[in-house]
This record gives sequence, C-alpha cells and structure tokens, in this order.
Amino acid sequence: MATSPNASDLDASPSAGSSRRRILIPILVVAALVGLGWAFNAWRYARVHESTDDAQVDGDMTPVLAKVGGYVQRLTIDENVHVAGDSLLVQIDPAEYRARLEQAQADLAAARAAVSGPLGEGQAQAMVQAASSQRASLQAQIVAARANLTKANADLARARELVAKQIVSRQQLDAAQAAAAAAAATLQALERQQSAAGSNVTAARAGVRLAQARLAAAQAAVDNAKLQLSYTRVTAPMSGLVSRKQVEIGQLVQPGQPLLTIVADTGVWITANFKETQLSDILVGQPVDIDVDAYPGCDVKGKVESLSAATGAKFALLPPDNATGNFTKVVQRVPIRIAVTKGCGPDHPLRPGMSVVAHVATH
Repeated sequence: MATSPNASDLDASPSAGSSRRRILIPILVVAALVGLGWAFNAWRYARVHESTDDAQVDGDMTPVLAKVGGYVQRLTIDENVHVAGDSLLVQIDPAEYRARLEQAQADLAAARAAVSGPLGEGQAQAMVQAASSQRASLQAQIVAARANLTKANADLARARELVAKQIVSRQQLDAAQAAAAAAAATLQALERQQSAAGSNVTAARAGVRLAQARLAAAQAAVDNAKLQLSYTRVTAPMSGLVSRKQVEIGQLVQPGQPLLTIVADTGVWITANFKETQLSDILVGQPVDIDVDAYPGCDVKGKVESLSAATGAKFALLPPDNATGNFTKVVQRVPIRIAVTKGCGPDHPLRPGMSVVAHVATH
C-alpha cells in the first residue's frame, strides 16, 4: 500500500533547490565576467595588433654542388654535423686533373721557349733578328752594287769616246757595255732580294706576335687546369649544419650535381604572409610578438624589417592571369620579413621551416 510523503520531505525539497540555485548563480556570474573580460582583452589586443598564422622561420640554406666530375675519394662530414667555413667537405679524385695540369704546364714551357729562350731570345725573336740582319746585309750590298754600276757606266762612256777616236778597239767597248749591263742586273737583283727580306722581317715579327698569343693561351690553360684541380676539393661556403647529404665514398659525381646542403648559422628570420587588407597599419620597425608552435610558452620577440615589393602570387611558378575573363577576386598575401631580436635560447633553436604565429603591434 502506497505511502504519502510526509510533511518533513515536502519541506526539504524547496530548500535543496534554492541552495543549488544560490551556488550556481554566483558561478555563472563569475564565468560570464571572465568571458567578458577575455573577450574585452581580445578585442583590445586585436585593435592594436595585426596577426597571421601563415608564417614560418626562414634561414640561409646553401646547396653545395660539384664543380667537376669524378669519383668521390674522401668524405669528412656526416648528416647534421657542424662545419666551419672553408673546411673540406668532399675530396674528388684529383689524378686526372693533375695530369691535365702537367700537360698544360708542358705546353706552356714550349710556348715560352718560342718567345724567350735561356739567353732571353726565343725562336720567334731569333727569326726576326736573322731576317733583319739579312736585310741589312742586302742594303750594304746594294750600296756597293750602285757604286759598281756608276763605275761601269763611267767606263762605258769613256770607252765610247775612245772608240770614236779609234784609240781602243771595238772589243773593249763591248766589254765595257757588258760590265755596265751586269752591274745594273746585279743591282736590280739585290733590290728585289731586299724587298723579299723586308717581307721576311714582317713575317718574322708576325710570328713573334703569334708566339706571344700562344704563350698567353698556354698560360690561360695552365690557370684553368689549376682551377679545375682546386675544384676537386669541395669546401664549405659558410659555417653551419650539414643537411640532406647525398654523396658517398666511391660515388661518381657529375659537374653541377648536388652533394649536400648547409644551413647557415648566421641567423634566422621570420617570413609572415599578411593579407593585403592588414597592411595599412604595418610599418618597418614595429615590434612583433612571435608564438612558436614547437615551443609553447616561448616568448620570441622581433621587429618588422621589410615588406615585399609584390604579393606572393606574383613569384609563383605560374602567376595568375586575370585577363582571361574568368576572374574571381581573392585576397592576396604580401610576405613581410621579421628580424628576430630575442629567441628561445640555445636549447630551443629556431629552425628554418618551423611554423609560427606573428603579432605585429601597429599602435
């Protein structure tokens, strides 16, 4: 048989409900006040800051390529190790390039001998001197031949006068004529030889210039061979960490082949891509608060260093063409470079590629 609630239970129920309400109402009020305070702080922060999560850490990353081909003889590095600038990274077998250098040096010695010998005169210069001496000798012979021709002509004139007076015989006149003709022929021959000797001197001087040009070419070949030999030593272009090593001992590498990448330890910066609608209040030199996804709670500071001269889309492999007629307006983003003025310490290094959130204080 059912029992009806007694009067004490009916009196307890309203009092319990009122107690719960007295507890819940202050809690709800406090929660509402906290929410309003958080919303107000967020609104006030947003009024004086421009933020974006489209940002990442950047740094200098230099790929190291082989300048000459050959088999890798030696490796002095491993993945993720620190190297100093100009230190040896990879040694390519230099035997072939040493042989090329020796051949170039031998060609240089031959070219140098043609220009200058042990006594200071080379083969080409000796040919110039020989041709000049021959021309000088012919010049002296021409002077003597002209004197002989003058004497022969004078003897011929006297012989003609004496023959006219019948003092000498006709035979002596013929001999004087023959002597004069022979002297004239000798002079003409020597003059022609002198002209040829002048051409020989010109040719010999051209030979000197050619030998000098060959000497310069041989010297350039030696310099190039030395340069190619030096390229067998692949050195670090800067200090930093070795990353993405793609070479092993005994591997045959080709010119231009990537060997590894060095992430420089010269410092990092932040590249933040802000919307074009956020740029009106962003200026160079403004302070920046940076949140690093990898290090929660890390307080990274920076400042705006520069703004890109164009939007990121303009530097894409296939820039958008808005002249096709099928146009959809999209808010563009402009890369902004932020210098890091305070990092997370040596135990929490900022590495290129890390995601961050940038907050620029615009007021």
